[in-house]
Amino acid sequence: MKNILYKNILLVFISLGIISCEDHVDYEASEGYIIVASDYFAKPADYEAALVGTYDPLGWNIYTVMIGDMATENSLCGGESATDVIGLQKIDDMIHNPVNDQLESTWKWMYEGVNRANYLVENKDKIDFPRKSELYGEVHFLRAYYYFELVKLFGGVPLFTEGRLTAGDSATLERATAAEVYAQIESDLQAAIAALPAAKSTDGRATSFTAHALLGKVYLYQDKFDEAASILDPLIGVYTLVPNLANVFLPSGENGPESVFEVQHVKNSNWWDWGFPQGGEGNFGIIHHGPRGYNGSVYTSGWSFNVPSQALYDAFEDGDSRRDVSILDIQDWADQTGAEYTTGYEHTGYFNHKYIPRAGGTAAQGELNHETNYRVIRYSDILLMAAEANNRKSTPDDAKALNLLNQVRARAFGNNSKASSSTGATLTQEIWDERMLEFAMEGHRFFDLVRTGQAASKISGFVAGKHEVFPIPQTEIDISGLTQNPGY
Repeated sequence: MKNILYKNILLVFISLGIISCEDHVDYEASEGYIIVASDYFAKPADYEAALVGTYDPLGWNIYTVMIGDMATENSLCGGESATDVIGLQKIDDMIHNPVNDQLESTWKWMYEGVNRANYLVENKDKIDFPRKSELYGEVHFLRAYYYFELVKLFGGVPLFTEGRLTAGDSATLERATAAEVYAQIESDLQAAIAALPAAKSTDGRATSFTAHALLGKVYLYQDKFDEAASILDPLIGVYTLVPNLANVFLPSGENGPESVFEVQHVKNSNWWDWGFPQGGEGNFGIIHHGPRGYNGSVYTSGWSFNVPSQALYDAFEDGDSRRDVSILDIQDWADQTGAEYTTGYEHTGYFNHKYIPRAGGTAAQGELNHETNYRVIRYSDILLMAAEANNRKSTPDDAKALNLLNQVRARAFGNNSKASSSTGATLTQEIWDERMLEFAMEGHRFFDLVRTGQAASKISGFVAGKHEVFPIPQTEIDISGLTQNPGY
């Protein structure tokens, strides 16, 4: 049984008034918060409990994962109809605007993570205890993660690090530049690297290796290729590729030798509250990916969102094992097993096989409590990021880049028949294309296309100078007076 980091949502966070952001980032602090906080953090267990609560928003970030593919040629929004979850439908069609429930929710949830991290920072000096330095390494990692998700989606965002926002801050909020946000992320990750151990004490905990990997990605997003190569290269060989990629996405494959960082989920949550689906410990994103009206073995019904496209299916070469790992051909499956299903909107015949609802994988309020972990960073990501960094750094090392790329290809095909010998710009494009195949339906494609300058040529309806980022939620514009991104 996997060693779970997460517990039920902490009552202490409810008592402290920070269980959610309410309606906006800038929410009102209650008198109860002021009274209770002055007496809290009296013993190490209080810090540990607050830290667990700071991990919780990781599990709420379901829409960024779906947007990462459905905003590209990889998948279509799907669902029941053209108006089912209209915010995602508009993103799929590249007609989204600042009024978008899914973007607003993501903004709130990621800032809740920042607020929780800052709450610990604000109370750092109350007591000392043996694990304090390591604990704060985790806090720095988590804050960096939440800000990275925000800057990927929105560009420059309000940046605060010393304490929580209150209602009084609403008139003073200003957007930092993306460069300033990235500088803070780098600083937090360097602090995490210095404080954290190499080995995890519990599945889901950040380690120095985890922080190295995320920092490498942060460098890559800024075209800092020398720095990315330097921080990623020491991780080569620390992890291993699982011979059969399909096993990685099964419950038995969670937190395995290929796992660098996973968001932990369990199905035995007691939460039944549809008004607060992110409050449980289950993965609410999984129900979106199943076939409608499914009756058969292995899988269970879902809502038929984020359906892989024919173009993605056809992008895999014959013999590439990743196609069937990434995509379930539902008609082929039905022909083989006698399973039945109904079709949803924009039905392609394909479903996200990596994050499909599986039989036995949920309990309680079934839609809210799927146990599937989200694989944030896998070892193959490190290999391909390091390959790109070495290929694109100031003094390229294409031999090293080729070796790393070919490790991923060898696993995909079961042999070295597809090994590359390319160099220069040709190799760069091969690495980018390999990322599309290796991480299909894992939520990385849109962000890869944007950071590599390919989005305008690959995404139908993409407007250069606008769609690289998403609009700041209109609620934040109205309440805080934040400037909007160009074109929105």
